[in-house]
Amino acid sequence: MTKADLIAVMADGAGITKAAASKALQLYLDAVGKELKKKGKLGLVGFGTFSVVKRKAREGRNPQTGTTIKIPAKKVVKFRAGKSLADKVK
Repeated sequence: MTKADLIAVMADGAGITKAAASKALQLYLDAVGKELKKKGKLGLVGFGTFSVVKRKAREGRNPQTGTTIKIPAKKVVKFRAGKSLADKVK
């Protein structure tokens, strides 16, 4: 499913225009990003939990040349599905 498909489903389900659904989705994505940057964790009961984790610096290999490269440490977003979402996927 693409972002456009999701917007169409949201608009149809809520009985609103695609423009309004697009704005709502963008506001949701912005809010999630701001909360993760601010507190590092966001939980939506029944859906799942987003959290920010630190990934250590490590060594990797360039697949074309085989030379060793240093991959710097960085923060990444991790998602853990809630029970309700996990049950829907089964």
